[in-house]
Amino acid sequence: MKEYQKIQTVFLRDPSTNFKTLLEGEFALPEFAYLAHNEWVFTEKVDGTNTRVMFDGSQIIFGGKTDNAQIPAPLVARLQIVFLPLIETFKAKFADGVCLYGEGYGAKIQKGGGNYRSDQDFVLFDIRIGDWWLERAAVEEIAEALNIGIVPIIGTGTLYDMVEMARAGFDSLWGHFMAEGIVARPKVELQSRGGHRIITKIKHRDFCPSGK
Repeated sequence: MKEYQKIQTVFLRDPSTNFKTLLEGEFALPEFAYLAHNEWVFTEKVDGTNTRVMFDGSQIIFGGKTDNAQIPAPLVARLQIVFLPLIETFKAKFADGVCLYGEGYGAKIQKGGGNYRSDQDFVLFDIRIGDWWLERAAVEEIAEALNIGIVPIIGTGTLYDMVEMARAGFDSLWGHFMAEGIVARPKVELQSRGGHRIITKIKHRDFCPSGK
């Protein structure tokens, strides 16, 4: 099933700093500039590894960001524990297949993974059925039905609000440590002329001179 699209940082990166800093005010896509003052929904960006849980109508398959990406063995074990017992639920709810997109996170996944939890787990952020992306309310309902976590909504506002929130930094909802950043999408989901979803991100470390 389809890989998750690359989420573009809201501003262009500065080639003079080897793309380590942002060209603030220069939006990476014309759609971002056009929609900058509209209302966007912000979710906490989790510092982990992109993970897919795919159901083709008969079996559950696990994948990384790409089909060739390797998933850490402890995360695979956790995915098997969480999802394989749900095969009949998947057959009943998703007869034509489904792809759950999420983040594998926790200890030994990225540098600060242990801040989230001492083991590894999966947190959901999107669901696709066929060519349709589900709305947030439907994603929440499925997460509840499957008893899995979902990335939290941390606010709404303009893209300028998002930038200032990330610049200031804020505590993760997983604990008393700095959140990695924000993923934002318009309150009414939209697509570009090329059929790509309008979705963007910003990280706190984008505003740190050291890049950390």
